[in-house]
Parts: sequence; structure tokens; C-alpha cells
Amino acid sequence: MGCTMKYGPVVLSAGLTGLLSFCLLAVAIGTDYWYIIDVNKPNYTGSDDLSSHSGLWRIIEGANWSSVTPSFTANMSNLTEAERHLVGLHKVVVILLPLSLVLLVFGWIFGLVSSLASSPKLLAASASYFLLCSLFTLSGVSVYIKYSNQAMEEFQRTVAPENLVYVNVSFGWSLATAWLSYSLEVATGLLLMLAARITQMKGHYDSGVAIAML
Repeated sequence: MGCTMKYGPVVLSAGLTGLLSFCLLAVAIGTDYWYIIDVNKPNYTGSDDLSSHSGLWRIIEGANWSSVTPSFTANMSNLTEAERHLVGLHKVVVILLPLSLVLLVFGWIFGLVSSLASSPKLLAASASYFLLCSLFTLSGVSVYIKYSNQAMEEFQRTVAPENLVYVNVSFGWSLATAWLSYSLEVATGLLLMLAARITQMKGHYDSGVAIAML
């Protein structure tokens, strides 16, 4: 009886965390605050805002001007080896994260069917699937951090050191949202694994009761 009472809240929690992880990853992919460059140059009297923030698909420079990220517009033949490497890293990111988002949709459906069927094997398979999705998200976020750090290193080589004093760079809330999505994907997998264990224990308990009654 105890296992039966616990099963419902566990699978409900798994469904909510799975849905929330999808929503957060969708928000992260669609927003432009992955990387923020804040320029506070003293005595600057120009009308243009030198600060910028960027997402996976575009760079917002100033208040109203945006451009597509170089990975989609760059002429590869004119790039240096380091620049080609950066473009390659960015392409990996924009493949892994949307792929993870699509996989989460199927994972949520699979998890729902497994929960309704109360099958230990299906629940365990759903749990493994969500953990696999989390690896795609983790890989995408990790590659983006590597890409950003290397892009900043290239930028520092082309800018005078005295100008870098006025530049402050940081990762934004879009990246934090992706990290939170990853955490919830792992939580969903663990909750489904727990649900599979509860169902398995319940099956053993019911079998024991049936044998005892004989």
C-alpha cells in the first residue's frame, strides 16, 4: 500500500520536471542573453552603445541593431584556422541544443505512456532516455562555454590591453536557464528511475501476498 501511495506523486513530479525542463530549454535557445559584453568607456561621447549581448542565433549591439552570428554568414575560405575552429564549435552548439529540445518532446510522451502503464521496464527506459537527453544539453552548454572563452581569447589578441580595462564580459541568464533545464532533465530521469523501483517493489510485494494466501 505504501508503494502505491508513493507512486502517484513521484510520476507526477517527473512529469512536471520534464515539462519544465523543456520550457526552460526552449526559452534559453530562443533568447539572446547567453553572453554579455558591457563596455564602460570613460569620456565616451558617441551616440552608439558599445555594449552588446548575444544568443545562439544573433548578436544584439547597442539598443536596436542586431546581426546574425558569424557562424551562419562567414566565408570559410577567408577565415584563419582559429576562426574556423570557433565556427565549428558554434555549429556544434546550434545542433546539440535544438536536438535535445526535440528529444525532450518524445521523452515526455514516452514517460507519460510508461507512467500510465506502470511498467518497471518502460519506466527505466524512459529514465535512461531523459538522462541521455541531459547529456546532449550538458554537451551543448559545455561546448558553448568553450566557444565563448576561445572567442574572447581571440578578441583579446586583436584589442589593445588598455581598452580591455573598460570591457566586462559575463555569461547571461539564458545560459543559466539552460543549466537549470539540464538539472531538471537529470531530476526527471532519477524520478522515473525511482518510479520504476517502486513499481518493481510493489510487484514483488503483490506476488508475496498471493503466495502467502495460497
